[in-house]
Amino acid sequence: MDILLGSFWRLLEGVWITFEIALISIFFSCLLGFILGYLMTLPFWWLRVICRFYLESIRIIPILAWLFIVYFGFSGFLNLSGIGACILVFSLWGIAEIGDLVRGAITSLPKHQSESARALGLKEYQVQIYVIFPQSFKSLLPSLVNLFTRMIKTTSLAALIGVSDLLKVGQQIIEVNLIASPYVSFWIYGGIMVLYFALCYPLSRYSKYLETKL
Repeated sequence: MDILLGSFWRLLEGVWITFEIALISIFFSCLLGFILGYLMTLPFWWLRVICRFYLESIRIIPILAWLFIVYFGFSGFLNLSGIGACILVFSLWGIAEIGDLVRGAITSLPKHQSESARALGLKEYQVQIYVIFPQSFKSLLPSLVNLFTRMIKTTSLAALIGVSDLLKVGQQIIEVNLIASPYVSFWIYGGIMVLYFALCYPLSRYSKYLETKL
């Protein structure tokens, strides 16, 4: 327990790295994921094929494999740090997931919504901005928050390429203190569990609240 308290600030440094990776990845995922999802709803078969190929490529290959491919395979060409590789991989994964969620939310809207808007004389861009996007965003929001929770948890994979995130910092503390304190693993991993719970539980509860309210 004393080791856990003494290492608390060190663990918080790992939390900050975890937050940095997760928040930047979420930002790019939202920015480009909404564009991808909208493109997948357009009536151009070749565009849908390209988007679907990207989506399936990201989904079929495990995230850990992508992380190794980008960091160990492409970092020499891209000059990426461990954090940069994580942000790139998690952003690509998030873009694919959000794109599919956006596509599903838009295509699930009843057709009479857009048809009625066009019958009232709204132009196509007005139909999208004032009718399609607001309604689809409401149904999309709970799933988005749930995905953000998954992205925070998935950042733990960063430890496998040497990034000093929360999990990696905990492993380093254990290695240093294992001989002096045989039970250090219990306290450190228990502390990591509590910190991940504190990060993810509020988002999980908020997602359930949104599902009920919206």
